[in-house]
Amino acid sequence: MIQRNAQTLSLSGTDSKLKRQQLKEYFANTWRLYEKLFEVIADDQAYYLKAEPLRHPLIFYFGHTATFFINKLKLAGIIDSRINPEFESMFAVGVDEMSWDDLDEANYQWPSVDQVREYRDAVFVRVNQVIDTMPLSLPVTQDQPAWVILMGIEHERIHLETSSVIIRQLPLEEVRNHPDWPPCPDSGPAPANRLVEVDGDLVTLGRDDSRNTYGWDNEFGIHQHQVDHFQVSKYLVSNQEYKEFVDAGGYSRAEFWSDEGQAWLAYTKAKHPGFWRRDGDHWFQRNLTEEIPLPLNWPVEVNQLEAKAFCNWKAAATQSPVRLPTESEWQLLRRRVEDNNPHWEQVPGNLMLDKWASSCPVDQFEHQGINDVVGNVWQWTETPINGFSGFSVHPLYDDFSTPTFDGKHNLMKGGSWISTGNEALADSRYAFRRHFYQHAGFRYLVSHQKLADTRYTNTYETDALVSQYLEFHYGAEYFGVRNFPKQLVSLLRPHLENTHRALDIGCSVGRASFELARHFDHVDGIDFSARFIQHAYELLQQGEKRFAVPVEGELVEYKTVTLADLDLAGHKLSLNFVQGDACNLKPQFSGYDLVLASNLLDRLAEPSRFLDLIGDRLNPGGLLVLVSPYTWLEEFTPRENWLGGFKKDGESYTTLNALKERLGSGFALIDSHQVPFVIRETARKHQHTLSEMTLWRKKE
Repeated sequence: MIQRNAQTLSLSGTDSKLKRQQLKEYFANTWRLYEKLFEVIADDQAYYLKAEPLRHPLIFYFGHTATFFINKLKLAGIIDSRINPEFESMFAVGVDEMSWDDLDEANYQWPSVDQVREYRDAVFVRVNQVIDTMPLSLPVTQDQPAWVILMGIEHERIHLETSSVIIRQLPLEEVRNHPDWPPCPDSGPAPANRLVEVDGDLVTLGRDDSRNTYGWDNEFGIHQHQVDHFQVSKYLVSNQEYKEFVDAGGYSRAEFWSDEGQAWLAYTKAKHPGFWRRDGDHWFQRNLTEEIPLPLNWPVEVNQLEAKAFCNWKAAATQSPVRLPTESEWQLLRRRVEDNNPHWEQVPGNLMLDKWASSCPVDQFEHQGINDVVGNVWQWTETPINGFSGFSVHPLYDDFSTPTFDGKHNLMKGGSWISTGNEALADSRYAFRRHFYQHAGFRYLVSHQKLADTRYTNTYETDALVSQYLEFHYGAEYFGVRNFPKQLVSLLRPHLENTHRALDIGCSVGRASFELARHFDHVDGIDFSARFIQHAYELLQQGEKRFAVPVEGELVEYKTVTLADLDLAGHKLSLNFVQGDACNLKPQFSGYDLVLASNLLDRLAEPSRFLDLIGDRLNPGGLLVLVSPYTWLEEFTPRENWLGGFKKDGESYTTLNALKERLGSGFALIDSHQVPFVIRETARKHQHTLSEMTLWRKKE
């Protein structure tokens, strides 16, 4: 067998010369291992077959991992010239059904396999030149050229696995057995599965820089979850156990399948797992290079939809809450495996190509009473992937994780027989769409705990307008202009006499409401837009909000705001966000000591009605704060309803004139300010506006 050297590289040490040599060896091993995988392809024509409809043909992946090195090194400014600009564009992107993926083969003129081999040879030389000449200090950190090299290495090891899945779907005549890729020779009947008791505990997810190995952006940060006691299957679900579901007509019983699963069944017409084939009464399984009689004691390999359907069937049959593990529950199981890659002296399972180029029996590797906690096949979870608190992208690979933070990609844990490098770490977090096939199976558990640990999922808001306002309220300050909602509350503080109840009407995404909550016993934030309200509410409930702001064109910058950032973490805030109409508020919204209407008047269809009614919501002596740039536009307010901004009796009539006339009998104007604000549209386009802030005291 090929010498695997599959353990990822330690980032620390005392000898930078030795570390440079280790990096060269790790790169060379990764490169040659990847090319060895493609040696199982029998004929060059197979490189151009689309074995997996949701992915490119293999010629793409053969070139993709090489172009990744050049593209990232060029982006980082480590190299100043390309090797083949055409290849480095053609092979750059297109791997997971994302919106920018172009999977239309009519748009590609693929090069020959020999041309791609020549290109790979040239890249291999260039990368070695970089490793030989780049500055290197220890420990390796994310801002060093060595991190970029490791990024390319670990990326290629990911595609070692994904490419092997595609090869596994090629016609048998297009592949051949290979001495470096031997399958496990053992198979037989499966052991009866049974449940093992697992005590609950507090689980902390996420890594920090002290882990001393390369990590992808989604691994960093922190998330804690209290896991209750549960029972878990001792073994991965075997082909034999899953066959019971197939024989029971599981694929034709809609009640066991989610809506997504039913749609997948309708589209694919699937009747059994994708790597199975039935011939009369006989079942067969496709492995990397051969088809064998279905090995009953090997783990079944299915997508997440199938795994979930099996659990639902099992739950109905046993009248117990059977489901897949969550990420937190799996991490609790992971404690049974001692130490971690790269510190293993002996690989603790069918992992890292240490045993075979296939699965093996489910009862072969035990970890303190549970088999295959790591290795054999990946294990599907209930948990959609997302970033932990503190997540941030690496600037050289800002689309590694965030496109999967869509609720459609579920995490797999534990690694498979071909998982190497970073994939074999306890902290690794890989996710695929629920209908995708990988070398993945599952185990099940019985738990009465609600799936609370999937609720930290908090996708990045990308709606242009909402993101713009999130940045306006919670993002950076531009051109020396202070944060607008925060400045408003600061200006009104000297005038506060009673601080019991406040109303932030037209609160948008809520920053002023949070600032008011520092000073008032209770604050209601109301906005007509449910889109805006939900983000203020999520920040209040979850303590964190994430959003993406445009940089230029299709490029975006990912940002996160937390209550800790606002210095509100741990505060008991009496703050309520609701949807409502400023001109038709529900009766319970009254009795306020302050009403703030920020940038609202010139966006109302009937601003006069608002002014006529809002006084009834204020206590005597209460403060009405009106803030507006008076940008009257007919798209928001009919011309006849404008408060000002026109000629009246031949003279200019301003909005302030109108406010004095309309409010004068019931309010006293006590102060005014001109308050600037900046709204970012892109990195180089901003709106700079001046609002007039007037403070009105309701007469006793």
